[in-house]
Amino acid sequence: MTPRTIATVLILLFLGCVPIYAQIAGEPFYLALFGRVLVYAIAAVSLNLLLGYGGLVSFGHALFLGLGAYSVGILSHHGIDNGWLHLLAAVVVCGIVGLISGAVVLRTTGIAFIMITLAFAQMFYFLTVSLNEYGGDDGMSIFQGSNFGVLKLDDPLSLYYTSFVLLLVLLFAMHKLIGSRFGMVIRGTQTNERRMKAMGFAPLPYKLTAYVLSAIVCGLAGVLIANLTLYISPSYLAWTTSGELVVMVVLGGLGTLMGPVAGSVAFLIMEEVLKAWTEHWMLVLGLIIVVIVMVSRRGIIGNLPGGSR
Repeated sequence: MTPRTIATVLILLFLGCVPIYAQIAGEPFYLALFGRVLVYAIAAVSLNLLLGYGGLVSFGHALFLGLGAYSVGILSHHGIDNGWLHLLAAVVVCGIVGLISGAVVLRTTGIAFIMITLAFAQMFYFLTVSLNEYGGDDGMSIFQGSNFGVLKLDDPLSLYYTSFVLLLVLLFAMHKLIGSRFGMVIRGTQTNERRMKAMGFAPLPYKLTAYVLSAIVCGLAGVLIANLTLYISPSYLAWTTSGELVVMVVLGGLGTLMGPVAGSVAFLIMEEVLKAWTEHWMLVLGLIIVVIVMVSRRGIIGNLPGGSR
């Protein structure tokens, strides 16, 4: 087994055993903390499809996390706790918004792409701030989580293992996707788009499909975060949340399968430890991330031998 494979197995085993340790130690806090890690890992994996494999620096990806969360919050506010309807609403809304915004932003590159993705996220951020019926700027509590019949996501243990299984399925699907013809075109477009066009591929439909897929997966993370916190807020769509997702992907390793997961674990654990240590934790966290990225530009997983992705 290569070091990268060993790291992958250890991280997944660790995440799978957290509920057992939390039960034995009588510390439900760990279930909530690592439940949040799993949700952000799913969102970061979805961003990695664009950023790591497609070279598309989306600085507004939190838009889809927020849309997924608001799909749950708004339906629950009107007395609808059916989890399948929550899921359907999140997938449809994120798919449509991803298709429309992707058709616009993917016609640009570089700084323009970054700024337009940020602009779309900020538009929806201010839209949610203006929704006074759903809490406006203060956000809104959710009194009914997603109910899938035998499975209710407002139960912390059910939510944790649902998130864990979804992450495993997503990692397997991503492994297959990036090794497929579709994934090769996306990665080839990142390296040299003109050469891909010369070979007869039209990059835009491929990139748009990747953008919509990424938006829908991030929306699923939004459904989970709404059930985890039982609260929705415009902060889920804020540019700072998009920035955190970018940092998680870069910290773990751009264009690597497990990089976003490792980055999410490292980022959120550092955040929690520093919060307990000092009120100026954001300053210290920023400095640590700068040092890590300067010393190890390929990220935590990217520096481990054992594969190109």
